[in-house]
Amino acid sequence: MTKQAYHPNAYLSSIRNIKRGLDTRTKILNILDKHPMDVKSLAKEASAHYNVVMHHLRLLGAEGIVERRGSKPYTWKTTGIGQKRLVASN
Repeated sequence: MTKQAYHPNAYLSSIRNIKRGLDTRTKILNILDKHPMDVKSLAKEASAHYNVVMHHLRLLGAEGIVERRGSKPYTWKTTGIGQKRLVASN
């Protein structure tokens, strides 16, 4: 059995971290690390329902990991707060 590699910021301190939530937050954070995006596009790219993505964005926003910018449709982006990925140098 291989161990799933989750995004370091997918783990939240204020909630119970279950596998489905960690998987969804990892998808969301990996997409937002590349470029800021609105929720509709983010849900489509993450292959998740709009309300599920909004729920996780609110959780991540409460911990300061992501923030909402602009006016409707709001753009979400990562703040840079939280754990950083370790990069292996070869």
